[in-house]
Amino acid sequence: MSAVLAQPLFSSKSFDIRPVDGALGAEVFGLDLRRPLSDDDFAVLHRAHLDHHLLIFRDMRITPTQQVAFSRRFGPLQIHVLRQFQLPTDPEILIISNIKENDQPIGLGDAGHFWHSDLSYKAIPSLGSMLHAQELPQEGGDTLFANQHTAWERLPLALQNKVINLYAEHSYLAKYAELQRRNPWRPNLTQAQIDEVKPVVQPVVRVHPETGRRALFVSEHFTTRIVGLAQAESDALLAELFDLSTRPEHVYRHQWQPHDMVFWDNRSLMHLAAGCPEDQRRKLYRTTIEGDRPF
Repeated sequence: MSAVLAQPLFSSKSFDIRPVDGALGAEVFGLDLRRPLSDDDFAVLHRAHLDHHLLIFRDMRITPTQQVAFSRRFGPLQIHVLRQFQLPTDPEILIISNIKENDQPIGLGDAGHFWHSDLSYKAIPSLGSMLHAQELPQEGGDTLFANQHTAWERLPLALQNKVINLYAEHSYLAKYAELQRRNPWRPNLTQAQIDEVKPVVQPVVRVHPETGRRALFVSEHFTTRIVGLAQAESDALLAELFDLSTRPEHVYRHQWQPHDMVFWDNRSLMHLAAGCPEDQRRKLYRTTIEGDRPF
C-alpha cells in the first residue's frame, strides 16, 4: 500500500486530505460522515476528488442509509441491472459479496474481475462509485485503480493522433457468458434486463466535464470493438490500449482495512478486483452516482 504524505494538501476545520505517494488517490482524516456535512466542507471534498480521482475514508462507521445520503450529495444514484443483489432496506446499494446463504449468493461475487469503468455500457455512465467495507477476508481482496488521464498523456503521439477521434462500442454482455462459465452462480439475465443494457457507443478518449482533462475510456470488460475498423484491426488496437492503460506507473493498489470507504471517479479511473480465497468471506456495499454523456 502506498505511503501517505506527511503534509495535508487540502484541509478544513473538520478534516485533512493527504495524497498517497503514488499514481492517484488521497486519504481523508478526521471526517465523520455520521454528522451533517457543511457546504464548505463538501466543496473541499469535491475539489480533492477531482484532483486525486480517489478518496479513501478510513474507519467510516456509517449505516447504508448514511452512505446513500452522502452519495446523493454528488448527484442522482444509478441502480445496477442485477436488482436481485440490491440491499433490501436501501435498494440504491449493490451488495458486492462472495457470501452464500441457503446455497444462494447474497451479492455479486465476481464484480471487478476485469478492468473497467462502472456503467460505461450505459448511454449516461457513472460519475463515480463509493464502496464501503462490511466484511473483509484475512488475505487478498485488494482493489486496483488505474489513472486514465496519465495513461492518455503518456501514449505515443502517433497513437494519440490515431485514437483521439475514434468511438467504441461498450456492452454489459461482452464478458457475461465467460463470467458465468467461471462462476455458475452468476445469474441468468431476463429479457427485460438484457433490454436495459443494450450496447452503446462512447468516445475512445473522453474529456472530463469538470476538469477538461482527457482520459482513455475503453476497458477489457465492456469495450467490444472500435467503430469503423475491421475486427482484427480493432482487436489489435484495443489490446494495445488495454496494455498501456493499466501499466504499473498508472496504478494504485488499495489494501482494505476494516470499515474503509473509497470513492472513485469513473470518468478518470478504471478498477480491478484482485480476488481472494473462496473460503474467506467478503462483503462491501456500493453506491453509484450518475454522470453525464461522454464527449
